[in-house]
Amino acid sequence: MGVTVLEHPSPNHEPRPDRAAIDTLVLHYTGMKTAEAALERLCDPRAKVSAHYMIDEAGQIYALVPEGMRAWHAGEACWQGARDLNDRSIGVELVNPGHEFGYRPFPEAQMVALEALLREILARHPIAPARVLGHSDIAPDRKTDPGELFDWQRLARAGIGLWPGQTEAGPPAAISEIQAMLGRFGYALPPSGIADAATKRVLEAFQRHFRPTRIDGEADQETLARLRALLDQSLDRPSPKA
Repeated sequence: MGVTVLEHPSPNHEPRPDRAAIDTLVLHYTGMKTAEAALERLCDPRAKVSAHYMIDEAGQIYALVPEGMRAWHAGEACWQGARDLNDRSIGVELVNPGHEFGYRPFPEAQMVALEALLREILARHPIAPARVLGHSDIAPDRKTDPGELFDWQRLARAGIGLWPGQTEAGPPAAISEIQAMLGRFGYALPPSGIADAATKRVLEAFQRHFRPTRIDGEADQETLARLRALLDQSLDRPSPKA
């Protein structure tokens, strides 16, 4: 690996199922007070959680679980109809205290290290841009990480993941159409035709990733424009390789 990585093996992993292709990348924040506490938990067999990598705020990358093994980071989750996301994903934890302990921006050194690591991961695995995700995307009922302060637009400029780019206002949409669009993009959302709590949580997750300046769970004109722009992008092209 070209990036500098400190090996810190976690026992919390198992073999991937046979023929399980790695096609998803999930970013998290640690949500703990210190990097030391997060690293200890990710390597504690009693915790039964792990990720493939952790990056601290100074930019140090820790390799916890080999990419070929199944780490335990996604939990109960779904994207584009797939629920076995630990089987098919690589998880990266970013040290950040999170919303519970003093959420703050991700430092430059951490973001530089993340970009370098992700470029190498994407060079090894055919992960489509629409499958470079936050934990909140795949588990909107439970998670808010890496959160609205994470710079997804920066990653997209580096060729990692998606960003809506230029948008134009379009026509309003019925709630059933909005649910269908969110479902086509990848979110797990039953098409109830009702503006229910589940729909609000998914809209908040979408906004947290793609419209972080206001997270209110409302399908306003800007949110709809960004959703339509993302759907117009080719979702099955592979991410550019390093």
